[in-house]
Amino acid sequence: MTAHRIFSWSPSALVFDCDGTLMDTERHWQEARTLTFRLYGLASPAGFADRAKGVHYIECGALMARETGKPDLAGDFADTLLSTFTALVEEDPVTMPGAAALVRLAARHRPLAVASNCPRATVESCLDRAGLLGCFQHVVVAGEEVRPKPEPDVYRAAARLCGVPPEEALAVEDSLTGMESARRAGLRVIGIGTRPPDPDGAQADLWVTSLADPELLSWARSRLGP
Repeated sequence: MTAHRIFSWSPSALVFDCDGTLMDTERHWQEARTLTFRLYGLASPAGFADRAKGVHYIECGALMARETGKPDLAGDFADTLLSTFTALVEEDPVTMPGAAALVRLAARHRPLAVASNCPRATVESCLDRAGLLGCFQHVVVAGEEVRPKPEPDVYRAAARLCGVPPEEALAVEDSLTGMESARRAGLRVIGIGTRPPDPDGAQADLWVTSLADPELLSWARSRLGP
């Protein structure tokens, strides 16, 4: 898996994660987790933020309960986490660097979808307030028949809705959980952030520090259209 698999290729559709990829919301999730622990008189376990990144909020509630020895509070943790996060996002919706420009460029030439572990209302509200919702033909979220990341369901469904085979679609992700989901669904993957050592680093075909990366934008203009 190398950058050549991206830069020498033109995807037929693009599928974006939302939190931490399009929207600068990972800090809101972190604050929501901290506030939820505090509300129940608990301290966040060491390293919890890394283990929780990209995890569906219901599973995060279960993880919080398990790591604090409070198994009966899993549902309460999840509900508090989501309501707290939603309030924080409503106060401060911000896009990630380069995200809006890349989305608007790609939307002129390719079908786009969002694949997220967040509830639909949260995703659509974030994108709407950022002025990006209209760029996406489809929003796919985890639900009763769609398992959350790292299962491949959301990415597999997004490619199908865009009308392309998974191998012709490109996923854009910031979490290893999401990259695993996209990879298992058969998509090629751009990872956002510092490339970790293998095997985690091999989850993405290309790593960029942000979507404002000049080489990435040059590729997008040449392979997707001006």
